[in-house]
Amino acid sequence: MPTRLRQLVVAAAVLFTAAASLPAAAADDRGRQERPSHGGLSAVIRYTEYGIPHILAKDYADLGFGEGWAQAADEVCTLADGFVTLRGERSRHFGADAAADGSLSAARTNLTSDLYFRGVRETRTVEKLLAEPAPRGPSRKVRDMMRGWAAGYNAWLKQNRITDPACKDASWVRPVSELDVATRGYAIAVIAGEGRFAETISAAQPPAGSATATGSPSARSARTPDAKAVAEAAFDLWGEAGMGSNAVAFRGDTTANGRGLLLGNPHYPWEGGRRFWQSQQTIPGELNVSGGSLLGTPAISIGFNAHVAWSHTVSTGIPASLHQLTLDPADPTTYLVDGEPEHMTKRTVTVAVKDGAPVTRTQWWTRYGPVVTSLSSQVPLPWTTTTAYALYDPNAVNLRFADTSLGFSKARSTDDVLKSLARHQGIPWVNTIAADREGHALYTQSQVVPRITDELAARCSTALGRTTYPASGVAVLDGSRGDCALGSDPDAVRPGIFGPARMPTLKNAPYVENSNDSAWLANADRPITGYERVFGPVGTQPGLRTRGGVEDVAAMAERGGLTVRDLQRQQFANRAPAGDLAAQDVARACAALPGGTATGSDAKAVDVSEACGVLKAWDRTMDTDSRGALLFDRFWRRLTQQVPPAQLWKVPFSVADPVRTPHTLNTDAPGFATALADTVAELRAAGIAPDAKLGAHQFVVRGGERLAMPGGSGRLGVWNVLEPTWDAAGGGYTEVPFGSSHLQAVGWDDGRCPVARTLLTYSQSSNPDSPHHSDQTRLFSGEKWVTSRFCEKDILSSPKLRVVRVGEHR
Repeated sequence: MPTRLRQLVVAAAVLFTAAASLPAAAADDRGRQERPSHGGLSAVIRYTEYGIPHILAKDYADLGFGEGWAQAADEVCTLADGFVTLRGERSRHFGADAAADGSLSAARTNLTSDLYFRGVRETRTVEKLLAEPAPRGPSRKVRDMMRGWAAGYNAWLKQNRITDPACKDASWVRPVSELDVATRGYAIAVIAGEGRFAETISAAQPPAGSATATGSPSARSARTPDAKAVAEAAFDLWGEAGMGSNAVAFRGDTTANGRGLLLGNPHYPWEGGRRFWQSQQTIPGELNVSGGSLLGTPAISIGFNAHVAWSHTVSTGIPASLHQLTLDPADPTTYLVDGEPEHMTKRTVTVAVKDGAPVTRTQWWTRYGPVVTSLSSQVPLPWTTTTAYALYDPNAVNLRFADTSLGFSKARSTDDVLKSLARHQGIPWVNTIAADREGHALYTQSQVVPRITDELAARCSTALGRTTYPASGVAVLDGSRGDCALGSDPDAVRPGIFGPARMPTLKNAPYVENSNDSAWLANADRPITGYERVFGPVGTQPGLRTRGGVEDVAAMAERGGLTVRDLQRQQFANRAPAGDLAAQDVARACAALPGGTATGSDAKAVDVSEACGVLKAWDRTMDTDSRGALLFDRFWRRLTQQVPPAQLWKVPFSVADPVRTPHTLNTDAPGFATALADTVAELRAAGIAPDAKLGAHQFVVRGGERLAMPGGSGRLGVWNVLEPTWDAAGGGYTEVPFGSSHLQAVGWDDGRCPVARTLLTYSQSSNPDSPHHSDQTRLFSGEKWVTSRFCEKDILSSPKLRVVRVGEHR
């Protein structure tokens, strides 16, 4: 070992031993006394294989410093771009009409994004939440981590030269503050609520002809919203979040050694500000956890320690509600509550624009939240002289996610996970699945949703809400009635949300699994019922990914004797349940077509005879060497778009058999033969053979190397989800913007160290010049894993060990 490295390793060991000898509280006090917030922060970072940092620090501020430094080293351009978004300065640097950064809100243009985030900044929304006492606001430990993260990021900028071409020499790469870090956490919390409505929050204006109008549509031209269209738009808005996941935990009596097992498989963007990033965080005697953090956040979001492992899946809970306002006929910016007028709050926001004059817009806010005028571009919610709609997002006062995650990081059991959820109540839009060393398994939908009970919805829904709530869980309440206020549970940390006693939860079933359907089928033999509709439906048809996942994990649990290796096999089984259900029917109907031809949507006859045999022989997987997988994938996408769900299957869904129904493809449905013809014609035009191997046409290019990608679309029911971009001219699926991301298969043996395998599918760094830009992506291509180095002996024995001491002053 080189002398300098040996010295750093010894220094790290001394730090570890010295800090471990201090009581946690004493170490915390000493850190605050000896290193005030203006300087002196430092950490030791031990890098092992694939650039994974193991951050060793004496207290939470130092830990945040190391985390901020290491994230900047890997992702400085992605992070800096996100901070431009959070400051509301995209128009100033990149132009008002350019496409917005879609990772932190649903704004379509930079101008709309800036108007929303400038409004957050100018109203001091995040500062007010930072000032709240814990647990309503962040704890001192989390504040220290945020402050340290900002200092670490800034120190890296000061001491290093940016090589990433995405932001090299860019003027918009600037130092950040604790407020910037907190605002990033805020944006993540509201991304499924206010963040979804950024466009309409900034566009909503009083009707034309009123004294306060600024060019909005005439009240006479506004139509009453169609209830069915609103319900469908609400389902689309929150039912397909652009994020997803699978996770399963197994109870000890299903495993080989009686200890729990957890497989986490979140499906997140492969690019931009919602990427995961791996690290281990250690404060000796206080904290030791490994996992993935969402970029720009200081705490581990999903991960494991020596006692417990957890993951998240995007839930079916509706994180916001609508309130229909009755307006004062003389003033459409005044609404009535119990007959008494309340004036909307007018927020005027000005945004600087590159090569242009500043743009000023007005936003209108109520006691419930901002006025909104649409659910989508196709479904307006008109602001007329008599009616308007306001959005209530309880996560708009939620900076508690980091404390909840920190509680998980320190947990010693699944009960401790529940305690953290109960104390902080900071999970905004996900379920939690966990397992522990003692063999316990946990599923809970403990998230922040509006306190909409079924009784309240029945009593207070408007005519529109009486359609939307049963159909989608989206409440539209009568905002003119004081008795329709959301109220408060006695165990809720804030009014207007449910307390932990009301959350759908299942403890210690043989398995608990979620694939973004409702809590109902977390375990098919022990269905969860009795929760309010706002959390999700009961007794409705699950998606194919849930059906396939439950089939797989139930069979695993019944077989028993499970190990981490079984979790690894499940992740890369790449089974396509849609193929199991339908491929044989498709092949049979294909072979029966007269003359082996079908008519495409362009009215041309297409010879599909070769496809029949390919589909019959297909192995029903999305492995890279699977022949027929690409053909079926392209066909299934077309078929499910053209044939309504009610006509797709001959045997309908049965609530008595929810995992195995519906089944038997209806090959007589209008559109079946057309979908087959169009698929064959598409592949032929692209020069792709029907029996081509999937990996030849589902790939990414990294450093000039083509890497075949295993897995498939969630609409096929595949566990290992990829939602790739189709480019026929480029050879098929040529990039993966979204899919499996931070994978972890975790168990425990009789030793002190967890038995864990991990994989960050898109690798640690977005910088194409980094050695860690594609190394784990290459592993993913080969369905290989990284063996986690959690314990000291494993970290120090890494052949790739590189130890760096980082500080504010070097």
